[in-house]
Amino acid sequence: MIAVTVLTIAIAGIILPFTAGTTIRAEGMHRTLATKLAADLMEKIINTPFENIITNFNYTETQGQVKDYNGNVFTSSNYTNFSRQVTCEYVHVAQQSSSTQPCFIKATVRVFYTGLELVSLTRLIGR
Repeated sequence: MIAVTVLTIAIAGIILPFTAGTTIRAEGMHRTLATKLAADLMEKIINTPFENIITNFNYTETQGQVKDYNGNVFTSSNYTNFSRQVTCEYVHVAQQSSSTQPCFIKATVRVFYTGLELVSLTRLIGR
């Protein structure tokens, strides 16, 4: 009985670090994919004509409905628990009159995994 107890403790001491490592590895993979999703969408926003950014990029992609650069929903199971939210708004700088057309847009892309925000990427885009 004592030998079984000692063996169980020894096995637990060996296996537990591996299970914790698997969890950390999975979280790292989710963060890497979330960063890629945010950066890809931000690149698309930056490459859109300034006048079209506000009208085209204020939306939320629900979980499992995240789209690639061409607008197709990712079909890989790696992306099923991800969702994205993008907001774009005009920004007036202090030196600029509020009556003139704004020269900047603040774009924010937020990526979530099972409802938990993993990445938030913000960029100021000029004319």
